[in-house]
Amino acid sequence: MILYQYIGLIIGIIGIIVTFLRFKDGKMSLSMLLMWSAIWILLIIFSVYPDTTSLLASATGIGRGLDLILIIGLIGCYYFIFKIYNMMENIEEEITHLVREIALEKGKSQEESDKNPPEDTGSATTE
Repeated sequence: MILYQYIGLIIGIIGIIVTFLRFKDGKMSLSMLLMWSAIWILLIIFSVYPDTTSLLASATGIGRGLDLILIIGLIGCYYFIFKIYNMMENIEEEITHLVREIALEKGKSQEESDKNPPEDTGSATTE
């Protein structure tokens, strides 16, 4: 095996371990577990058997195996960018909702304190 094959194999194994640990800790959904596991397994397969990329490329009508990997990588990057964008939009909506709730609560507590001014506990004497 060539050096890059060992590197790909090691990175793939570490990736699978980290993915399963994140799933076990509840930081990753089942669908993301399956997707990342598939990516790491493909990395291991393509590293150990580099000719499989050429076979897949010829089966799909793409010229070379490296072209296939680059096309799949580019499509995957666009997918992840879209997913991250949607997550950011959801977070922004949640933050807006929380800020509105906090503002309403502060407004209610301010109104209550205006209606019921604090009573003087009487340290001053009246003459």
